[in-house]
Amino acid sequence: MLITLLVAFLFATFTSMKRNKKHLFLIALLPVQYVVIQLLSKNPELIENYYSTGFYPPIAIFFRVLFGWISFSFGDILLFISIFLLLRFLFLLIKTKFQFFIPKIVHLLAIISILYGCFYLFWGLNYYREPLSKNLKFEQKKYTTDELNNLTKHLLEKLNLSQISITKNDSLKVKNPYHQKEMYQIAVESYRTLAQKYPQFSYQFPSVKSSLMSLLQSYNGTSGYFNPLTGEAQVNSRIPKTSYPTTTCHEIAHQLGFAAENEANFIGFLAANSSDDAYFKYASYRMAFGYCISELRKREPEKQALLMKSVNVGILKDFKESFDFWEHYQNPFEPLIKKGYDAYLKANNQQKGVDSYNYVVDLLISHFEKNEYENTNLN
Repeated sequence: MLITLLVAFLFATFTSMKRNKKHLFLIALLPVQYVVIQLLSKNPELIENYYSTGFYPPIAIFFRVLFGWISFSFGDILLFISIFLLLRFLFLLIKTKFQFFIPKIVHLLAIISILYGCFYLFWGLNYYREPLSKNLKFEQKKYTTDELNNLTKHLLEKLNLSQISITKNDSLKVKNPYHQKEMYQIAVESYRTLAQKYPQFSYQFPSVKSSLMSLLQSYNGTSGYFNPLTGEAQVNSRIPKTSYPTTTCHEIAHQLGFAAENEANFIGFLAANSSDDAYFKYASYRMAFGYCISELRKREPEKQALLMKSVNVGILKDFKESFDFWEHYQNPFEPLIKKGYDAYLKANNQQKGVDSYNYVVDLLISHFEKNEYENTNLN
């Protein structure tokens, strides 16, 4: 009986192969693509010179020009359609009791092969480019706890002053007055200012939008995302507005080809901090301090607790509002989604997975040490 089923399976496979030569060709390309990407990943200099600063920028501009003028997120629409088609595929598969199972799976794998290739061709190879520290000529090294403590103190001073400059009262919470689209425009202007010092961050033809899936993003714990197949930067429109500037600048950094999360965080800080807008500067110090104080808590809880006593009450209220926001959307599926995203990041040259975001600290220390805490433009 088992032999009969095996023969029947092989016959069906062979028959479907004859009918789906194009699909089979695409499936055969999948392992080839994987091998090519793995080989390329071993040569960051090659990717930096020929892809990240050569082939990719025109591709990115093309997609931003193509979809940037649309007021809504075209990428979200494509994602909705894809989810619907996948659910329909599974429904029909079950409804027909897995008839024509092999041809349908062949078809699905062919689509996956196309998407896999497009992902790395249109953006994904940026995961394997040279480190940002080399691009910026930073001397990136392992930092000491004293260096971390000094930077955290410095950022706290800047954050406290920034909060008071807006509220005129250290007990009042900062209330960002801007609409989302206004913040997108300020973020673009921030990058123009940043590009005067760092031309590699020049940003043309904006394509930044509020996500149509903001509610879903809130439940899966994400503030924004970049769609490499449409070149759009999507921001979760539900997040507290005080973190909106850095989230927007972070996603724009991805558009510019900086795929690593810690690097996008750092560039987001630089861009927001370059702005003349008080709310963007506040957001930049708020984000940087948040990452640094979190790392200090891991190393020296006593020093972290001591510094927290010096944080303005208005800032503590702001942090609590953000904490309460994410707590409101806690659900049993979020950890599973994060595990999936963690695996995705680790598969793309970010060995620390979701913890990669926290590794912005060494870039911040390198930046402030290079500028000796006195850079007039970025401090």
